[in-house]
Amino acid sequence: MTWSLRVAATSPKIRLGEVASNVERIRAALESAVADDAELIVLPELATSGYVFTERGEAAKASIARDDPAWADLASALVPGVTAVVGYAERAGQHLYNTAAVFTRDRRIGDYRKSHLWGAEALLFESGDSAGAIFEVPFGRLAVAICYDNEFPEVPRRLALCGADMLALPVNWPRVPRPDGERPPETIQAMAAARSSRLATVIADRSGTERGVEWTEGTAIINDDGWLAAVPDAYGCAVATLAFRARGDKSLPPHNDLFGDRRPHLY
Repeated sequence: MTWSLRVAATSPKIRLGEVASNVERIRAALESAVADDAELIVLPELATSGYVFTERGEAAKASIARDDPAWADLASALVPGVTAVVGYAERAGQHLYNTAAVFTRDRRIGDYRKSHLWGAEALLFESGDSAGAIFEVPFGRLAVAICYDNEFPEVPRRLALCGADMLALPVNWPRVPRPDGERPPETIQAMAAARSSRLATVIADRSGTERGVEWTEGTAIINDDGWLAAVPDAYGCAVATLAFRARGDKSLPPHNDLFGDRRPHLY
């Protein structure tokens, strides 16, 4: 049976280290996406804290725990049936993680800790112990990975093989040189991964600059054929209604199947 889902990727203005005001802007972004009838809302990596920390102590000051009161405030911006994915700097005892929270209005569904740390992140955070994760959410099975995770083809493929219906991807993509007219390389990689596994992907990226780092502004919604379904409007929000085949359908009529045709023993 076919089905559809309205999704949003939104990127409010995030200020480095300003957790309270970032939470306020995240809440406003959630409320706006809810008003646009989104059933899944994805915000960027480290949205509550900002990204370009110079040392671990600075990151620790901007970290929050899973039971911080801010989460109840953000959850209250949702309506029943809506799922949000928000990146944050997680404080867990003496440990720090680059984490994405998955929650609805009524419950905390789970948290994913980034496993592939990029550059100086390894000086700030511990690595998570899974390469992406899948959560049971109101609309089905949601995969979550963070930024650099998705540049390892094995990650989105593994999540798709494990039965994910779609992928939420909070990111902070620093802009890199590219030929005129070309899309960001990270977007191209995400489009290819979505197409090869028929895994729709919702990407929330930063905009502007932070401590001299220019962000790619790669927020996008990619459908399960690998095509861009939406890019941000003037307010930094991309919204689309995605249509899906029957759950688990990887067929390529009349003769092929994306997963059925795999030959792992030859790879």
